[in-house]
Amino acid sequence: MPISLILTEKAQEDLDDSYQWYEDQEPGLGKEFIRCIDAKIKRNPFHHQVVQSDRVRRALTNRFPFSIYFVDEEKIIVIFAILHQKRSPDFWKSRL
Repeated sequence: MPISLILTEKAQEDLDDSYQWYEDQEPGLGKEFIRCIDAKIKRNPFHHQVVQSDRVRRALTNRFPFSIYFVDEEKIIVIFAILHQKRSPDFWKSRL
């Protein structure tokens, strides 16, 4: 069953900023970052750790030091934060 991903405005800003930073480091690395984020969620979204109220989940990327915070709405995954793991662990809560 296909899963649709929706990014909130703030999550899109997170993704765009990180993409640009990686592209500035090495051309093509930003695209790899986006592929990594996309694959991590789409493969098995219910496998990831629940971090709040049985709905909010956190996926940790393998290659890049990022956490992806999302909720599942049936066949739709809503991503509301894509944050570097050195950020405050509670920063994402302000986005709910």
